[in-house]
Amino acid sequence: MQYNKKLILESGEEYYGFAFGAEGETVAEIVFNTSMAGYQEILSDPSYTYQAVVMTYPLIGNYGMADEDYETKTPTMSAFIVREYNDEPSNFRSKATLSEVMKRYGIVGISGIDTRKLTRSIRNHGSRKVLLTGVDTTRERGLKILSETSVPTDAVSKVSRKEKVVYAVENPAYHVVAIDCGMKENILRSLNKKGCTVTVVPWNTSAEEIERYHPDGVFLSNGPGDPTDVPETIETVKRLFGKYPIFGICLGHQILALSQGAKTYKLKFGHRGGNHSVRNLKTGAIEITSQNHSYAVDENSLQGTGLEVTHRNLLDNTVEGLHSYLGRAFSVQYHPESAPGPQDSEYLFDEFIALMQEGKDNA
Repeated sequence: MQYNKKLILESGEEYYGFAFGAEGETVAEIVFNTSMAGYQEILSDPSYTYQAVVMTYPLIGNYGMADEDYETKTPTMSAFIVREYNDEPSNFRSKATLSEVMKRYGIVGISGIDTRKLTRSIRNHGSRKVLLTGVDTTRERGLKILSETSVPTDAVSKVSRKEKVVYAVENPAYHVVAIDCGMKENILRSLNKKGCTVTVVPWNTSAEEIERYHPDGVFLSNGPGDPTDVPETIETVKRLFGKYPIFGICLGHQILALSQGAKTYKLKFGHRGGNHSVRNLKTGAIEITSQNHSYAVDENSLQGTGLEVTHRNLLDNTVEGLHSYLGRAFSVQYHPESAPGPQDSEYLFDEFIALMQEGKDNA
């Protein structure tokens, strides 16, 4: 069997493999994920918009795609890069193969390459642009395409809902307004299970409009890209801060920090996987967490913001959680709703509930 697909990195490295998924070529930011399961949730996580994801676990596709496991209805990942692709899944829940779904949404795939070598390259040299193309594309032509193509910066506006949507529960105890920057479905499920009716609004909804919904609390969602690309959301959170309990996850964590004057920076290769260890500084407990992000909060910039560090990454010491007691706001860099990953941190939803109940009691 002859190779029919290859990828070219900005550094000039080339990897040959076999095509699956959608046809054609694409330029994206290359990253890697160390999760051993959950490729469907990863494929459909809006935070991977405009990214080409290398899976370090070698076998992908073997349990197919189940209708209940999507994290968004319209996946926006650019490409999937795997060692071995299985196109004959064995799972009674499967309704389609991974390749079929990727074709449906225009996601390019390549298999058969040395993903260990490629992952080491990303770790050593950082995330950067990659071209997935046909084997006939020369290195010179590929590098020219890479130099002339920019990864778009409109990722949040691409994946956010375009209008308000209400996810109601019977006899709701709380009403949460969620600012959608690329929210995973499991976050909505987690809030609904806690008795919250959730009004999801677009990323650029104003503070005045959110206040008209009379929420008990405001949620800041995960999402793709650089948090400084959404100044409208940052301004909205700044105006809402202190008026309502606020809970942010991942991109929402970064947006909360930026709204209070802190800064963020891009990590060399980010955190993506289901086994990142985080210390809860309040309890001393070690939590195993699911993560997916390229940016982090600059701890040196927190002075004077009123935000305190509550969680810390044990691998690289980065900030994983923040809390403002006066502002009734808190956030975490990781994903307590998992999907995929451990559920050590579900208590954070209970903390959000407690803040909203406190607000009701004091009203």
